[in-house]
Amino acid sequence: MKKLMMLLVLVLAACTMEAQEPVWNTNLEQAIDISNKTNKPMLLFFTGSDWCIWCKRLQGEVFKKPEFAAWAKNNVVLVEVDFPKNTPIASELKDQNGKLQQFFGVQGYPTVWFVTAKKVNGQISFEKIGNTGYVAGGPTPWIAGADGILKKK
Repeated sequence: MKKLMMLLVLVLAACTMEAQEPVWNTNLEQAIDISNKTNKPMLLFFTGSDWCIWCKRLQGEVFKKPEFAAWAKNNVVLVEVDFPKNTPIASELKDQNGKLQQFFGVQGYPTVWFVTAKKVNGQISFEKIGNTGYVAGGPTPWIAGADGILKKK
């Protein structure tokens, strides 16, 4: 009976951790609205979700960990800027992501930009805070690096 209870506790803990996975926005204008309402910068994650090995490593080792979810909830608005090769995405999203890639000069994946943005007369104006990418060692060193970038704000 004790083993069954222990198993149940472990299953519930796993479900709770999974439920804490952060929400990634894909619509830039909505993310800007959230960012401005919460006074948090945006984290733009430029990724090739279905082909980029380093993007998948960054997600698995950092972005899908509870430590990152808690940090992100308190510090940033998450935005995924995806460039899949085999997964179709809406043409509006493809256009949006292409413009962001060009504006930020992204040439490799994963790239993470921390920015703030405002909409003035229908035009989006970005303020770049800093950028990073994959950092080995899990969420702790990645978050430490991100905190260092955000202190520049």
